Amino acid sequence: MLNTKTLTNTILGTAVLCLTGVSSGTARAESPLVEEPAERTGMSFEDMNLVVEDSCIMCHSDAARTGGLTLESFDSAHVVDNPETTEKMIRKLRTGMMPPAYAPQPDREEIIAFMTALENDMDSAAESDPNPGRRPFQRLNRTEYANSVKGLLNIEVEVEDFLPPDTMSDGFDNIADVQTMSATLLDGYMRAAGKISREAVGDREASASESTYKIPRTQSQVAHVDGAPMGTRGGLSVVHNFPADGDYIFKVQLHSTPTGFLFGLTAEDEILEVSIDGARVATLAIDPLLHEQDDQGMVLTSEPVTIKAGPHRLSAAFLEYTDAPIDDLIAPIEHTLTDTTIGRAHGMTTLPHLRFFSINGPHNVTGISETPSRREIFICRPISAAEELPCAKRILDRIASKAYRRPVSEGDLEGVLSFYQAGRDKGDFESGIRTAIQAILASPYFVFRVEETPSDLEPATKNYRVSGLELASRLSFFIWGDAPDEELVRVAGEGGLEDGATLEAQVHRLMQDPRSEALATRFASQWLRLQDLEKLHPDALLYPQYDAKLAIDLERETQLFFDYIFREDRSVVDILDADYTFVNERVAKHYRIPNVTGSRFRRIDVVDEHRRGILGHASVLTLTAIADRTSPVQRGKWIMEVLLGSPPPPPPPNVDFSTFEAAAGGDVLSVREAMELHRSNPACSSCHSMIDPLGLTLENFDVTGAWRIKDNGNHIDASGELYDGTAMDGPVGLREALVDHQYSIITSFTESLLTYALGRRVEYYDQPTVRHIVQSAQDNENRISAFVLGIIKSDAFQMSRIDTEMTTDAPEAEH
Repeated sequence: MLNTKTLTNTILGTAVLCLTGVSSGTARAESPLVEEPAERTGMSFEDMNLVVEDSCIMCHSDAARTGGLTLESFDSAHVVDNPETTEKMIRKLRTGMMPPAYAPQPDREEIIAFMTALENDMDSAAESDPNPGRRPFQRLNRTEYANSVKGLLNIEVEVEDFLPPDTMSDGFDNIADVQTMSATLLDGYMRAAGKISREAVGDREASASESTYKIPRTQSQVAHVDGAPMGTRGGLSVVHNFPADGDYIFKVQLHSTPTGFLFGLTAEDEILEVSIDGARVATLAIDPLLHEQDDQGMVLTSEPVTIKAGPHRLSAAFLEYTDAPIDDLIAPIEHTLTDTTIGRAHGMTTLPHLRFFSINGPHNVTGISETPSRREIFICRPISAAEELPCAKRILDRIASKAYRRPVSEGDLEGVLSFYQAGRDKGDFESGIRTAIQAILASPYFVFRVEETPSDLEPATKNYRVSGLELASRLSFFIWGDAPDEELVRVAGEGGLEDGATLEAQVHRLMQDPRSEALATRFASQWLRLQDLEKLHPDALLYPQYDAKLAIDLERETQLFFDYIFREDRSVVDILDADYTFVNERVAKHYRIPNVTGSRFRRIDVVDEHRRGILGHASVLTLTAIADRTSPVQRGKWIMEVLLGSPPPPPPPNVDFSTFEAAAGGDVLSVREAMELHRSNPACSSCHSMIDPLGLTLENFDVTGAWRIKDNGNHIDASGELYDGTAMDGPVGLREALVDHQYSIITSFTESLLTYALGRRVEYYDQPTVRHIVQSAQDNENRISAFVLGIIKSDAFQMSRIDTEMTTDAPEAEH
C-alpha cells in the first residue's frame, strides 16, 4: 500500500464489459449428497441441488453454457468456494429474471427458500471472515477540487480550464483506481494552483489574459436569462472573478448563418448590453457595416471599462423592446420560446444569437480592492517587519490545516513557511502568502486523500480501522463532496467518531447542511446518468420547443426531486411512485401543468398518474431517446442497468437498424412495429424480449418526454410483458410492476450509493454488507437515513484491508 512518502515520490517522479455477470467458473465437483452441518437451518443441501438440477441445468449445462455460465457441477455445500457465481445466481433470482418465463417454473416458495439459503451461507461466511475491501489513494476529482478550494479560500474556480474531464467507472467520477496520475494532469494541478493563488490573494503585477464563455447555439435568445437585468433577453449571466483593479475589454461574437453572414441581419436596432452587478457599463450596437465579421460570425469589441477586483455578476444580454410575440420574417411555430437554433428552417426566429463572450484584462492595474477571498485569507495584518513571520504562521497554519484536512505538524508548517519566505524575498508580505498558498494547493496532502496504513499492526492482521481524521474525510466527501469542516475535524481528532451516538449526530448534522445537496447533484445525477442529457440534441425541426435552457431545467427538476427525498428522509420507494415533483414555468409548460409562472422551482402535487416517480421525468426520458425518435431499447436498458442493477449484455457487432427506416405497404412504421421486426432476428430476440417491453411501456412519451398518443400517425400500443410474465400497460403498469420488484431496485440503489461512498466498485464480497443495509433499511420504512447510516456504520466504510491481492483489475473505463 502506498505510504505518503511513496505517494509524494510518485507524483514528483512523474511530474506527476458492460456488466453481463461474473466469472462463469465451475463449482467444486463433489457429491451433491453431503451431510448437513448441525447448526445450519433452512433448505437442505440435497434439496438445493435438486432445484438446480430441475430448473437450471437445461440452460446452464457444460454444453449450453448460456450466458457463459455452467452449473452442471454445482454443489450447494460449497457455494462459498465460488462466491462470484453464487452472488450472480442470487441477483438473477432476486430480480425474477431466472428461471426465464418461457422455462418450467418451480414453486415460488421453493425459489425463495433456495435463494435465502444461498444468501445465508454467503452472509455467514462473510461474518466469519469479513473483507472490507480496499482502494488505492484517491485523488480529488474536478468537483471535489472546486468545492475544497471554495471552502478554503472563498473563491469560485472554473476547474475545466485546468483539469481534464474525470474518468467515469461504474457510472461515477470518484472511483479511485481509474484516477490515474499523468504528467499532463500534474501540470494541470500546478497551473491551477498558480492561477487560483493569484486570484485569491490578488496580483498587483497581473498581466492581461482572456477568459471566454460559450453560449450553446440551442439556447433561446428570446427568454430572459436568470441574473441578467430586467428588460433584457437572451445572452448570458455569470459570476466572474476579476484579478485586480484595472481596465477590462469585452469582446462579443455573434453566430453566423451556414453561409457565413450574420444571423439576424434583418433584425433592426438590436443592442447588446453589458452590465456589472446589474449596472450598465457598455452597449454594443449590432451593425454589420460597423463591425468585423469572420467565417464564424460578427465580432464586437467594447471600450475599456474600469472594474474593481473580486467576483462580480457579469451579464451580456440583448435589450428587450417588447414582450409581445416577435414580429419576425419567419414567425415562430407556437411561442417565442421556440427560438432554439439559428434559422435552419420554418419556426426559428431570425434574431441575433450570442456565440462567445470574452473578458480581456486587466490593463492599467491600479491596485487590489478588498475581496471575499482576501478577507478569508488575511486574518491578521502585520504593521511592522517583526510581525510578518508570526502573522504568516497564523495564516498558513489555518489554511494548511483546512487544506490537509487535519492539524498540521511542525514539519508541515516549516515546509510551507519555506515557500512563504521564498515569495517574500522576491516581493512583499502578500507575495509570500500567495507563494505559500500555491504550494499548499499543489501539495499531495491537498490533491490526494491519503490514508496511511498503521505501523503497529500485528503481522497476521488483514483488516484495520481507518483513523478518525480519515473517517471524517470519508464522511464529508460522501455527503458533501467537500472537505470536512472545523467541527468534524475537531470531533474526529478527539476520538468522538468512535462513539456511535456522536457519529450518528455528526451524520445528521452533515445531512442537514446545504452542502448535502451534493448527494442529489452528484450521486443521484450520476446514478441516473443525467450527464448524458447534454449529449442528446432532439431534432430542432421535430421538437422546436426543446432548447438548452429546457434541458437545464429538466435536469434541475430531477436534482431537486432527489434532494427533497434525501433532505426530508423519505422512503427510497418514492423514487418510483412519488406523487410530487418540482417545476418552474418552463417545465410546467412542457408537462402541460397550468398556473405555474416564473423561473423559480416549486414543489407541486402530481395529479397525472403517468408522471409519478422518476419514470415521469423528462430528463430521463430524453437522455434515453435518440434525436429523431424514441428508443425502447435505450429506455429498457436504462431501467435494467440503473434501476434493476442487471444490465443486459452488449449488442452483437454489425447490428442492423434498417428496420427503423423500413415501410410496410407504403405505411411508415411505428417504433413498436420496427422493434418487432428487429426481434424477429433470432440473434437479437433473447435479449430484446427482456429489454423492449420495458421501454415500450414508455412510448407515450416522445423524445423530449412530452406526452403523445400517436407515433408516426399510428396509435400507440404501450402494453408489454415483464421478463417474469407480469403484464404491463403504459407508464402506470410499468411503475406498478417495478414497485412489486422494489427489493431489486432498493438493492441497486444501495449498491450505487455504496460505490459512491467508498470510491470503489462494489465487489462480490460486498454483497453481504449490501444485504445487511437493505434489511436494516426495510425495518426503518426504507428511509434514506437508514441507507446512509447503514453504509457509514459498515466495515466497508470504516475499515480497510491490507491484503493487496484482494484488489481487482480495473475494467476499461467509460469516458
